[in-house]
Amino acid sequence: MQTSILAKAQRIVIKVGSSLVTNEGKGLDHAALARWAEEIAQLTKLGKQVVLVSSGAIAEGIARLGWTQKPSAVHEKQAAAAVGQLGLCHAYESAFRQHGLMCAQVLLTHEDLSDRTRYLNARSTLLTLLQLGVIPIINENDSVVTAEIKFGDNDTLGALVTNLIEGDALVILTDQTGLYTADPRSNPTATLVQTGVAGDASLEVMAGGAGSSVGTGGMYTKIIAAKRAARSGAATIIACGREEQVLTRLASGEMIGTQLSSVTCALAAKKQWIADHLQLKGSVTLDAGAVRALTQSGSSLLPIGVLAVEGEFLRGEVVRCLNPDGLEVARGLINYSSQETQRILRQPTGQIEAVLGYIDEAELIHRDNLVLC
Repeated sequence: MQTSILAKAQRIVIKVGSSLVTNEGKGLDHAALARWAEEIAQLTKLGKQVVLVSSGAIAEGIARLGWTQKPSAVHEKQAAAAVGQLGLCHAYESAFRQHGLMCAQVLLTHEDLSDRTRYLNARSTLLTLLQLGVIPIINENDSVVTAEIKFGDNDTLGALVTNLIEGDALVILTDQTGLYTADPRSNPTATLVQTGVAGDASLEVMAGGAGSSVGTGGMYTKIIAAKRAARSGAATIIACGREEQVLTRLASGEMIGTQLSSVTCALAAKKQWIADHLQLKGSVTLDAGAVRALTQSGSSLLPIGVLAVEGEFLRGEVVRCLNPDGLEVARGLINYSSQETQRILRQPTGQIEAVLGYIDEAELIHRDNLVLC
């Protein structure tokens, strides 16, 4: 008998939509927020780390401003977001405090995740919050976002955050039961798709159609989000957020809604991304000992093993690792810029802080961010 992926998942991203958070645009549904906070608290007691991606700032702002409909002008949406975000954050803080949990607000734009330095900084912040037992509450920074950097919907944001923190599962809570073979509102013969594989083209055909008037995405955006999350090995669950104890029941193994699995393991997906899709910005030349450590022992690259630096690169960009003869033996995401690397090459890890005045990572390139050629 198949069980929910949430039973074994340790790092989970939960996304809740505007229609759920604001009770179809009527204003924040405090009872719903309290219910999710209680269930998330139970997940943390099971040893799970949870990140919450929440829509609702614009809808809450509209309600607070007394507007009768969602504005079309960007500056009005931004104003509504600025007003609503304050109420949304306060409501979550109050709900989680009832269970002895702290939460943190993190606002992101697409630029934050497309730029590798910002990407790594956001990742470090989120992972630190999780280690501290804090619940990060993430939303798109709608008060400053423009069309060029807009995620477009928080389903996409949820998937990108799942990839960012290498989550095991993405749970999308919506006002629908899950994915159906056709739109159940117009086709009475439509049946619920309980399981599938993220990226299956047939799922996108089934998911055609518009979403609610409150949110910006329909079922299609959720299927695309599952496809994105699967690239880093995460499974996706699409379930109704109004279902009683939906999160705790999923965590107990119960199959609810639609579960879409990934056919790629997380590490393989990440290394494939490094190997094939990122432009190389420079190179570091290694001594023979470092080459052996990387190629034979599966070790990380330390500064002491680097002989020379070529090119200009920033922290988080991809560089080549060359042997003393100039042949590429590996490539990976580097933890220090070219200038910083130049200063700490041939230095033991214990000297990084003394040389730079700070230390970001002990490794120049961690083995999890390195691909052998």
